[in-house]
Amino acid sequence: MIKDEILELLNTDPIPAARLCSLFTDTNAVDIAELFKDAGKEKSPQIFRLLPKNVAADVFSYIEPDEQHILIKALSDSEISDIMNGLFTDDAADLIEEMPADVVNRLLLGTNPQKRKIINQILQYPEDSAGSIMTTEYVELGEDATVQDAFEHIRETGINKKTIYTSYVIKPDRLLVGIVTAKKLMLAGLDDKIGALMNTNFIFAGTTDDQEQVAALFKKYGLLSMPIVDKDQHLVGIVTVDDVVQVIEEENTEDFEKMGALHPSEEPYLRTGVFRLAGNRIPWLLFLMLSATITGSIITGFEDALAVLPVLVAFIPMLMDTAGNAGTQTSTLIIRGMALQEIRFQHLAKVIWKEIRVAILCGLALGLVNFARIYFMNGRNAVLSLAVTLSLLITILLAKAIGCVLPIAAKKLTLDPAIMAAPVITTIVDGASLAVYFSVARLLFRL
Repeated sequence: MIKDEILELLNTDPIPAARLCSLFTDTNAVDIAELFKDAGKEKSPQIFRLLPKNVAADVFSYIEPDEQHILIKALSDSEISDIMNGLFTDDAADLIEEMPADVVNRLLLGTNPQKRKIINQILQYPEDSAGSIMTTEYVELGEDATVQDAFEHIRETGINKKTIYTSYVIKPDRLLVGIVTAKKLMLAGLDDKIGALMNTNFIFAGTTDDQEQVAALFKKYGLLSMPIVDKDQHLVGIVTVDDVVQVIEEENTEDFEKMGALHPSEEPYLRTGVFRLAGNRIPWLLFLMLSATITGSIITGFEDALAVLPVLVAFIPMLMDTAGNAGTQTSTLIIRGMALQEIRFQHLAKVIWKEIRVAILCGLALGLVNFARIYFMNGRNAVLSLAVTLSLLITILLAKAIGCVLPIAAKKLTLDPAIMAAPVITTIVDGASLAVYFSVARLLFRL
């Protein structure tokens, strides 16, 4: 493999620069960027300086922030200037956001004034908005241009554009009026007007739209890029599919962390300090620990029943675990359905009715097995078997209902549904299952 050959040559003394330069030209920028993970402070600048100039900025955009920081400190001002002016504006803005203040000043000083102004504009958009992930390198065409004019324009400027698969048709005041694909241009006559070929029914987003909504539009319509406009429909940038993939990854990671009762962190696990990791976990653990006092209070309230019939204690873990798992199953499906926009608030009644039917089927299946198990393992005590089985059926019904209502209600209250996941659901359902269990036991045993 080329990557293995590059690694071998990098350990050769002296390093065959000409051969490496040739290999770098034939290797994907993403694969080259992976070399910097284990290169270290001494070799990283050496490797980077061996890269051909036409691929250096592209490779730099794929290098991890920590390695980027190492490189920036080792490179000269002219080398940094080449990087900054070679990066696409969205990648340059991401780099600025990742670096400490002293490094940012140096990066901006090496950027040409026009690009610096665009980067500053992108950085002013709200975090997680469409404007914050857009780029300004796109192909723009006029309505009166011909296909021949379009081809000439793309040949002259396309090398510096993020994508040339779609061109954006604008008026002199930058009002976006249509889009035209490369396929349509290639199939048209050279004298055809862009205004006659353009598609005026296109998908777009505003600069302040949430990036998650933008990602949903990409998925729904199978887009490769999307125009981003201001409130007056003037074209200000585009978002490309590579940025959307990153958004989806970040949003999924954030949801998984919230579902696991963790405060979201933007840093990779191995690069996050112990104190930061503990700080992300303690608040939720503290909240869940204090919430569990409700469960203790319920048990304390039924001490008289437990004193008369101590065997009731043996079935508490089974009831709590089963109810918690049932609620978690439902909440996971509902949160996933909401993320895919399959489930909305107006579906609440339909979802509850479906989960009630699912809960009855699950409760009956588990109840039959549970009744037989308890009956034959506890001296054929039918009343005890019935008490535990009835409690199990009721708690599964409650758990399924709570598991579907809470995430949907959270979304309605503009909260992230992911926070209503396993830990929160389990804590609520634990208390409910105990209350049901002891109430049923008191009724049947007349305690």
